[in-house]
Order: sequence, then structure tokens, then C-alpha cells
Amino acid sequence: MAFLNRLGGALRQGVAQNNLGNGWMSNSPVLNSVRCMSTKLFVGGLSWNTNDDTLGSAFSSFGEVTEARVIVDRDSGRSRGFGFVNFTTEESASSAMSAMDGQELDGRNIRVSFANERPPGPRGGGGGYRGDGGFGAGYGGGSNDY
Repeated sequence: MAFLNRLGGALRQGVAQNNLGNGWMSNSPVLNSVRCMSTKLFVGGLSWNTNDDTLGSAFSSFGEVTEARVIVDRDSGRSRGFGFVNFTTEESASSAMSAMDGQELDGRNIRVSFANERPPGPRGGGGGYRGDGGFGAGYGGGSNDY
């Protein structure tokens, strides 16, 4: 957690020094160092025919792939059109991103970037049904004391 606090401070300092008028830190060394701190790549624009094995094979020439996963819809089992590839080294991930971004895989041009880690803790979602007879507290629940 201390690392994340220091990282946030460094980013804030970089923003303050960078004047924000010229492209939101696009060439900032602070941001570039953060970009290169990951071995996990996001791969978007995947064909529905792409599976874990073909995704891993497509990226294996850049270094050792520890995991390649195509994200699938839990109901239909069909690909959602994106996935993730993990490498053992940052250098492998960086070279794969540079070489594969915009390239064709299974008939589709793919987009490759460093993956953003999800923040820890519970995620929201799940709809609005509460089980108490209503979705909000508007209809059918409350008193009629006028």
C-alpha cells in the first residue's frame, strides 16, 4: 500500500510539473515508467474463434507466456472479444505490445496495451432487485399517512 501511495504522489507531482496543457502527461517519464511496470497485456478486438491456446501461441514468440486467457460470456460461453496475456518479464510484454498492436489475429486487427489492474475490494453491479418487493422504495412500500 505504501508503494501505491508513493506512486500516486509521484503522478500528482508529474501532473503539477507538466502544465497539463500539452496532452495530459503523454511524454512524462513518470507515466512511461508506470506503463512499463507490468507483465500483463490487454488484447482487444479478438475474433470469436480465438481461444486461450491460439492467443498464447500468437504471443509466445516474444517471450515465455505464463498465462493467456480469452474472456468469455458466462451465459453463452462465447468470447467477449478481449483477453489477457501474461509474460515472465516486462521486456517480453513491452516488445509484444509494440509488435502486435494493430496486427491481424484470426482475421481481426487486434489492439494491445498494458493491462490496468483492478482495484482491490468488492465490485459493484448485480442489478437493482433488493428482495423486499421493490427496486427503489418508491412503489408499494411505505405508509399511507397523508
